[in-house]
Amino acid sequence: MSAAVLERGARASAAERLADFARVTTDDVDEAAEQIGRIFCPHDLKPTQARAAGFSARHNCAAFDGFSINYVAYGGSVGIDPGCLERFFLVQIPLRGTAHIRAGITELEAAPERTASLLSPTIPTRMMWRDCAQAILLLDRRIVEQRAAALSGRASGTVEFDPVIDLETPAGRVLRTRLAELMTIAERLGPSGRLSALAIADWRELLLDHLLNGQRHGLSDAITTFSGRAERLPRALRAARGHLADNAAEPLDLAQLACASGIGIRALQLGFRRHFGQSISQMLLDMRLAALHARLAQGSPDASVTDIAFDLGFTHLGRMAGAYRDKFGETPSATLRRRLS
Repeated sequence: MSAAVLERGARASAAERLADFARVTTDDVDEAAEQIGRIFCPHDLKPTQARAAGFSARHNCAAFDGFSINYVAYGGSVGIDPGCLERFFLVQIPLRGTAHIRAGITELEAAPERTASLLSPTIPTRMMWRDCAQAILLLDRRIVEQRAAALSGRASGTVEFDPVIDLETPAGRVLRTRLAELMTIAERLGPSGRLSALAIADWRELLLDHLLNGQRHGLSDAITTFSGRAERLPRALRAARGHLADNAAEPLDLAQLACASGIGIRALQLGFRRHFGQSISQMLLDMRLAALHARLAQGSPDASVTDIAFDLGFTHLGRMAGAYRDKFGETPSATLRRRLS
């Protein structure tokens, strides 16, 4: 995206965004709570002043497969208590005003160009918005947890982020720019336009990668270790892990792996147990499962679970299906059906 487009997006950041995607426009508190609650989740909404004293609510939403980009604004000071979000993660980037946010035991003051928030579905949240407008990215909980499982070598489960995003760091600035780009793309397309399936998949990958590799969360260390990026990881194990990843579709050859790493087979086996917390064969299985999930999540209409599985080196479909279900909480065919539905 050109610098001119980004500059226009920055100038417009304090103005209403996604105006053609209006879902809620009201000065009534109960109506705002009910309608916005249907889009996000049920929540308590209470102005701190009398209802006639400047309250207004605006929610514009452009939805895509697995995520949406939103503009939400409240006039006046309002308390918002959604409890646990349950179904999704929210990245909230202030465009105007401020918001005091308590997520679990963490409290933060969100303000434009300084601090944003990342709300996890299992952490109870309460907020106070003061004449505040925010760009909000909603990400489906399932895709975040499944991607975390693929990156960390763990079974799919709860992921909880540090709720504070420092917008003055390089990672924070990139995130802010990406969401501004996504808003601008949606505004250019309009409600009747459509992003291609490939473009949506690319955006989903970009957003997931940025959050899971760029923001601190409970599986950050596991992802760093499993990916081979941990600083304490011996060079031999780093080389072995890289060789395993490059040849994941091939049958496991321990002698070849030991040669690539420069240490003996037994030392290699012990090293994997000690530093990765799993055997070599378990890591290879996790790599293949992660690749299978990625292929199925972006499957074409003629995709075949069997063909993809064999292409990735699986030889026993029954064991593959059981391991996939244990890791991602659903069958391979369910992942593919959801992608094609």
